[in-house]
Amino acid sequence: MSTWRPHPHIRVVAIGLHWRGGRLLAAEVRDDAGRIKGVRPLGGEIEFGESWRTALVREFNEELGIDITIIGEPLVMENIFVHEGSTGHEVMFIAEVALPDGAFSGQDRIDFREDYGEEIVARWFDLADLDVEGGPSLYPNGLKDVLLRSKVSAPSP
Repeated sequence: MSTWRPHPHIRVVAIGLHWRGGRLLAAEVRDDAGRIKGVRPLGGEIEFGESWRTALVREFNEELGIDITIIGEPLVMENIFVHEGSTGHEVMFIAEVALPDGAFSGQDRIDFREDYGEEIVARWFDLADLDVEGGPSLYPNGLKDVLLRSKVSAPSP
């Protein structure tokens, strides 16, 4: 198992919110012992000279091999966090996305590999099960509250 640590600089990232049956697609975030500590919507770092939209489409293509459609304008959040004792700092563009018709239908989970080699599992999560005692956290911290207060939250199937 590889051990991921936050980068020692501010990263600008784009992540996509995809809903299925009122549940959010998110990748498991594990601690060094392999335990699930949280989940995070899919996406990744914006490269120099790349727009957030281009980065988001590229990340889904690299991770899942699909072309997404971005729906609407992004939420923007600052994310300062600690993972396994290391501090991370991100500025995040967060937008709803649509997957191609039929993509991953009938699948409860999606397995893929990050470019640094880590195997990742993504599943659909009910917001009610996140950020509660005994359940995984939704990252970035505060995203659940933003989703519950905004119109971005869980469109009807």
